[in-house]
Amino acid sequence: MKLKIAVLAGDGIGPEVTHEATNILRAVAELSGHEFTFVPLLIGGVAITETGSPLPTATLDAALDTDAVLLGAVGDNKFNALTPDKRPEAGLLQIRQALGGFANLRPSIAYKALAASSPLRPEVTEGVDMLFVRELLGGLYFGEPRWWNRDAGEGGGEAINTMRYTKAEVTRVARVAFELAGKRRKKVTSVDKANVLEVSQLWRAAVTEVAKDYPAITLEHQLVDSMAMHIMNTPRNFDVVLTENLFGDILSDEAGVITGSLGMLPSATIGGQVNLYEPVHGSAPDIAGQGKANPLGAILTAAMILRHSAGLEQDAAAIEAAVHKVLDAGYRTGDIARGQDASQTPVTTQQMGKLVHQALTESIDRRQAMHAV
Repeated sequence: MKLKIAVLAGDGIGPEVTHEATNILRAVAELSGHEFTFVPLLIGGVAITETGSPLPTATLDAALDTDAVLLGAVGDNKFNALTPDKRPEAGLLQIRQALGGFANLRPSIAYKALAASSPLRPEVTEGVDMLFVRELLGGLYFGEPRWWNRDAGEGGGEAINTMRYTKAEVTRVARVAFELAGKRRKKVTSVDKANVLEVSQLWRAAVTEVAKDYPAITLEHQLVDSMAMHIMNTPRNFDVVLTENLFGDILSDEAGVITGSLGMLPSATIGGQVNLYEPVHGSAPDIAGQGKANPLGAILTAAMILRHSAGLEQDAAAIEAAVHKVLDAGYRTGDIARGQDASQTPVTTQQMGKLVHQALTESIDRRQAMHAV
C-alpha cells in the first residue's frame, strides 16, 4: 500500500504529538511492508509568522495532492488581536471547507484502565463505545448572512449568525452515519432541537427518510438538551450519534469526560476530495515543548487514517490494541494520571510514543508469525 500524507503540525503541542503519530505510521509501514510518504506543510500561527496567512496557498495546493491530511493543532494567544479571519483558527476552517469533508467522526471510548480518570462513576462509563458523526460544513459555523456591527455606539451593536441546512446536506451525512452503524451495533441516535428550530425539523424529517433505506438499523431521535444529560447518565445506550455542526462540537467534547481526557480523542473528517485527520484537543500553548502533552489522541488519529483512507483495518486495529496495552500497563501522561496510585508510571510525550511503538511492534510481529504458521 502506498500512501502520501500531508503533515500540518501547526502550533503549540501540535508538532510534539504529530511527531509521535508519524513515528507510529512509519513503524506500521516498515513492519507491514507499506510505503508511506510524509509532506510537511504550514498552517495556523506558524504559517502566519512565516507567510502572513493562516492557510498559505502552497499548503492547500500540496494538501489536495495527497491521500490524507494529518493536522496537529492550531492556535496561539499571541494572535488574539487579529480579526477572526486572520487568526490561526481561520486556517482550520478554511482547509476543512476546501478539502470538502462534510462528516466528522469522533469516537468516544471508555478505556477500562482509565476508569479513575473520568469524573463519572466506573459503572456509568464501563463498556461505552460511541461514535459521533458530526456534519461539518453547514449550520451556524458557515451559514450566511453572518456579521457583527461593532460601530453602533454605546449600548448598541448587533451580531448575526445563520443556522442553515439543505435537505441534501443532511441526507449525505445521515447516510455516512447509517453506513457506519451497519458495521457496529446497528443503532443511530439523531440529535436536533426540532421542538424549537425549523432547521432541526428539516434535519429530523431528512434523517427519518434516509432511515427507510436501512431497515436493519434502529433510529431514535433525541433533543440536544436531553442528549447532553443522557450522555452523562446512560452513555452505554448510544452507538452512532448523528448531529449537526454546533451540537456535535459541544456534545463530542462533553463525551470526552467518558474517556478521561480530550488528549485521548481522535477524529477524522471524511467525504471530501481528501480526508482530514486531527486529534480533538487544542494547541495548549501553555505546555508546548515541555513533554507534557498526551500523544495518544494523535496516535489514535493515525489509526483512523489507516482505516478510512487506506482500508488497512488490521493495522489500524493493531495501533489501537497497542494503546490499550500501554494504558493497561499503567503508563500515564499528566492529563490521565490520578492521585498517588503506585500502579501508574508517569511518562513524557516522547516516552508514551516509544511505549506504543514497542507494543505495536510486538503486536504486528505476533500477527505475522501466526500467518506464517
